[in-house]
Amino acid sequence: MTYAPMLMTFAFAALVAGALLGIPKLIAPRRLTPVKAEPFECGKDPIAVSEGHFAIKFSTIAIFFILIDIELMFVWPWAVVYRRLGWFGFVEMMVFLGILMLGFLYIWRKGGLEWD
Repeated sequence: MTYAPMLMTFAFAALVAGALLGIPKLIAPRRLTPVKAEPFECGKDPIAVSEGHFAIKFSTIAIFFILIDIELMFVWPWAVVYRRLGWFGFVEMMVFLGILMLGFLYIWRKGGLEWD
């Protein structure tokens, strides 16, 4: 058994990971001002004084999109080979989708799907 394809895959993954970690170090700005270094929440002005509570809707909408991404990541490969999986694959995917529906119900009950 030859290990060349596996080593090439590992080397390529290491090269991509190194590039993703190294390139930002080379091109990132080095002079940070106090305003640039200040942490801020999405949807809030980073310079203004905090005058209220942060709306939880940002978090529930983020959870909603993460659930959609997870669903598509697992449903797409399943849809390609579902005939070969038979009834076991069908039942297992329905259980998976049922668990994801619990997340959707949570978001719905928290009001994350209301756009008022």
